[in-house]
Amino acid sequence: MSAAEDSPLGKASSYTDHYDPALLFPIARADKRREIGVGERPPFFGADLWTAYELSWLNPRGKPQVAIAQVTVPCETPHIIESKSFKLYLGSFTNTRFADAAEVQAHLRADLNAALWRGAPAMQSGVGVRLLLPEMFDREPIQEMDGLSLDRLDIECTQYTPAPELLRANFDEQPVTEVLTSNLLKSNCLVTGQPDWGSVQIAYAGPQIDQERLLQYLVSFRNHNEFHEQCVERIFMDIRTRCQPTQLAVYARYTRRGGLDINPFRTSYPQALPKNVRTARQ
Repeated sequence: MSAAEDSPLGKASSYTDHYDPALLFPIARADKRREIGVGERPPFFGADLWTAYELSWLNPRGKPQVAIAQVTVPCETPHIIESKSFKLYLGSFTNTRFADAAEVQAHLRADLNAALWRGAPAMQSGVGVRLLLPEMFDREPIQEMDGLSLDRLDIECTQYTPAPELLRANFDEQPVTEVLTSNLLKSNCLVTGQPDWGSVQIAYAGPQIDQERLLQYLVSFRNHNEFHEQCVERIFMDIRTRCQPTQLAVYARYTRRGGLDINPFRTSYPQALPKNVRTARQ
């Protein structure tokens, strides 16, 4: 039931405009994590930060209401939500009457928790849901990721499927602390092959990573088919294995598709989640 090929992705779909939480389609994280060497206890913390720009419902008098939803999905959940099913689910609010925004928020939180923790013996950490109403829209800033841009480097790129062997670190010199960024991350949807465009930030402490080879490695995802969350976890595990940093955080912000953007964050140590500030491309 939770296989990606069984999801609504790449299939003709009927759009319902009356509230239906059954539209949410969870996909297990475990299979892809096993593929990259992640066991039952992942070596990272973090969350997937979703932004939903197409959310609307009716108030008790039938007047349409709109909001932007910011959803925080802990990486401990045994499932992710397939993005098209999330879009269909959000669309089901369109002609449904709710008492107020707080009721919409409560439904979102309860429904997402139920799907993300489906089959688990207990819920470890719940989904965070924040609704931004129109009077708050002009407070939402646009900001690029902090860090030294790898894109300044004039490199030759020849590999367009993930090539972790490109990664190198200098283990013979003093360790460093760096924050590096790139806007050249691109991968493709696991099911449909549609392009996913993103920016990535890599913050680490430890042996200095060869920046040219790191950029070549990030570019190597260009023809790779995998969901956003899976790509970020693959990048985290490859850097962790090949470069052996003492601390590592990988954060990607992907451009929106279907009114949704997905922004996974993985860190080797507990820390506050990054602010959900969108980039210019989002």
